[in-house]
Amino acid sequence: MLTFELAGALYGLEVEQVQEVLRAQKVTRVPLHSAAIAGLINLRGEVVTAIDLRARLSMPARPEGQDAVNIVVRLHGESISLLVDSIADVVELDDRSFEPVPDTLDGEVRDLIRGAYKTEGRLLLALDVNRAVTG
Repeated sequence: MLTFELAGALYGLEVEQVQEVLRAQKVTRVPLHSAAIAGLINLRGEVVTAIDLRARLSMPARPEGQDAVNIVVRLHGESISLLVDSIADVVELDDRSFEPVPDTLDGEVRDLIRGAYKTEGRLLLALDVNRAVTG
C-alpha cells in the first residue's frame, strides 16, 4: 500500500492503482467546477484531472507555500491525479490488522474510506479511490 499524509493523518491506497508519483505540477484552473477539482495538469501531453484530496475529504486548504504531491492513479483507462500533502512510504500490511471504518469518522470522509489498518503508533485510513474520484 502506498501511504501518504493529509493534514497530519496517514492514508493509503493500493499500489496496483498507482501509475506514478510526481512532484508539484503546474495546475491549470478550470472554471465552474467543484472545489475538489483543483484543475488540469499536463502529463507528457495527456490532460489529467487533478483532484485535491483535502477538499474532497472536507479538510482545510493546504497551507500557503506548501506544494502538493501528485499521485497519478489509473482508473477505467483514465489517468487521474490525486493531490496530497506528502508521500510517506510503501508498506505491506497484515489483513488481520484491517478494521471497519472507525466510528469517529463522519460526513464525507466516512464514505470515502474503506477501513483502517492499525500500524505501529498510527492508524492508516485506506482510501476508496473509486469513490474519491467519482463523487
